[in-house]
Amino acid sequence: MKKIVLNLFAVAIVGLSVVACKSDAKEAKTGEVEAVAENVEAAKYKADAENSMIMWKANKIVGGHEGTINVSSGVAEFEGDKLVGGNFMFDINTIKCTDIPETEEANANLIGHLKSPDFFDVAQFGTAAFEITKVEGNNISGNLTLKGIKKNITFPASVAVNGDDVTITSDTFTLDRTEWNIMYNSATSDDVAASLGDKLIKDDVEIKISVKAKKA
Repeated sequence: MKKIVLNLFAVAIVGLSVVACKSDAKEAKTGEVEAVAENVEAAKYKADAENSMIMWKANKIVGGHEGTINVSSGVAEFEGDKLVGGNFMFDINTIKCTDIPETEEANANLIGHLKSPDFFDVAQFGTAAFEITKVEGNNISGNLTLKGIKKNITFPASVAVNGDDVTITSDTFTLDRTEWNIMYNSATSDDVAASLGDKLIKDDVEIKISVKAKKA
């Protein structure tokens, strides 16, 4: 009986910690896959792979890590100064951790774990894809494919056009990683006990997208 009480107390403490450390970033709206419109007349802007990326931050109950994933290719479609479509590929093999020096063994260990089946499983799913389906005001909607799972997400972003150059920058938003079957040490996994304490990784991952592109 004493063991049960202690376990319940531990769960309660973890739950309170999650609430107390909740990020101010808004969760992206997630829904069913939507059709991608063909914008035949739209001007095409080719993404600058070296300067276009996802910036991510994953939090544990105590601590966490952050880093980047680079775009491998992509095209943004514009009608005048209005973003109307586009598609982008992200190379998961480029994932980096920026809060641990690259020279430290802990950095290599973390990146190796993130590439493993526990997380992104890059041996099977080396890329992620995002196809814009709709742009309304400052909200961009698109189909995100990650680990073979495709869902439509909506998030706020700003778009700037400067001659032949464009920049698309999202607000920081969160995605529930479990919707793309990234379950390692999640509080929603079957073995909750194994995820208690500082080993528990929050389901909501903070994301910020930055794309720079030049007219093709």
